Amino acid sequence: MTPGIFDTMTFEVLTLFPDIINSYLSESIMKRAIERGAVRVDVYNIRDFTTDKHRQVDDSPYGGGAGMVLKPEPVYNALDYLDRDGLERFKVLLTPDGRVFNQSLAEEYAGDRRRILFIAGRYEGFDERIRAVSDEELSIGDYVLTGGELPALVIIDAVTRLLPGVLGDSRSAEEESFTTGLLDYPQYTRPAEFRGMRVPDVLLGGNHELIRRWRRKEALRHTLQRRPELLQRVNLSEEDNELIREIKEEEE
Repeated sequence: MTPGIFDTMTFEVLTLFPDIINSYLSESIMKRAIERGAVRVDVYNIRDFTTDKHRQVDDSPYGGGAGMVLKPEPVYNALDYLDRDGLERFKVLLTPDGRVFNQSLAEEYAGDRRRILFIAGRYEGFDERIRAVSDEELSIGDYVLTGGELPALVIIDAVTRLLPGVLGDSRSAEEESFTTGLLDYPQYTRPAEFRGMRVPDVLLGGNHELIRRWRRKEALRHTLQRRPELLQRVNLSEEDNELIREIKEEEE
């Protein structure tokens, strides 16, 4: 069922480089989600909200220092323009020192937010007064990027995948890494044997219960080996604990 207009998740992006956003949105799952009306993305060029003839969006920092700083005026002007429609929007400032985005937050946004606006900074940073307009500050990891466009796209993509009707099979989102709190189990497709590497027999046998158990066990194995700290956040069942014991015995 195609979502109606009142079900559409709307994202808005303030950026100095709209083409970065629009290029990604014109491909694959995001393109189909927009065409189906599940999501809408409106992109605004911060430079369009400058008031000087040079359309200047940045300036050198007070006190000296390297690089240029994003000015507050064009950002505030853009928000004043958008807020004239009277619609409620959740404003997110993308910054390395923000709250780290994860799957739980993606689920929260997909369930509770209908209109999210991202402010994508550039250069050496942004004027501190821009923080005052945000409802939340987000980061996608402990590293520095050239600008906020990639973080905006990461968050938009992660949230969009969780919306009804976006993925062809609703189980896809439910079974992916981090959705269950664990890393994903290994996936295989044809051919059954390739260059001496064979698909596990259990996946070829057609016994759905054995397949389910194998997949859970391998998800636990991957998590134990690669991200063991994730297990501290998962409510493990009695079966999970049994599978973990089996995994440790096998490895010993």
